[in-house]
Amino acid sequence: MDTVHSTLARARRLIGMFCSPVELFGGLRPVGSDELPEPYRGLLDHRSHMTVAMERFCGGPVGLQVVAEQRPDAAGRMSPEDRSRDRGWYAREILLADPQGRLVQHGIVQIDLDAVDATTAESIIEGVQPLGRILIAADLLRDVHDVGLLEVVPGPRLRSLLRIEDDGLTHATFGRVAQISLNGKPAVNLLEIAAPGFLPKPLR
Repeated sequence: MDTVHSTLARARRLIGMFCSPVELFGGLRPVGSDELPEPYRGLLDHRSHMTVAMERFCGGPVGLQVVAEQRPDAAGRMSPEDRSRDRGWYAREILLADPQGRLVQHGIVQIDLDAVDATTAESIIEGVQPLGRILIAADLLRDVHDVGLLEVVPGPRLRSLLRIEDDGLTHATFGRVAQISLNGKPAVNLLEIAAPGFLPKPLR
């Protein structure tokens, strides 16, 4: 599968865990780095944790809101094939807010809890801190890779989650898919979308 189709397929798979049909979430188009204006390029086009980039951008810690989750011991909306293959996987849909309470990011994360110790797994499921901060604190060997960039036109679900006004504008924004390996093992799949329009200041 080529990079463009892989980026789109990975994004759709993650979205489909929480929103069906995917079109209700929004329109997705794979893009190159040169198509991203700042500050989106600086926020998304890198091989570091998005949490770190967003907190640097916002000037302080971001707050986490868990919108929905699928725990390993619950069938949720996963297919039988996913449940048998990903028995130890935990997934959630989240929002991040800046220190002033403005929503700055939507995300979907899927993580193999067998790749982390019990204390770290408990912290993740607790849903208080962003995943990036927890993984950094756990001092695991982390490698962010297979980053694919996307233009995102919010549909009804994403507009509702990000509290986007129904003003007739598209409010197009940008996001990325990525994978994180922990101690050399692929363990985390990510979709991360920067909020449109209400990012407070340019990256420095």
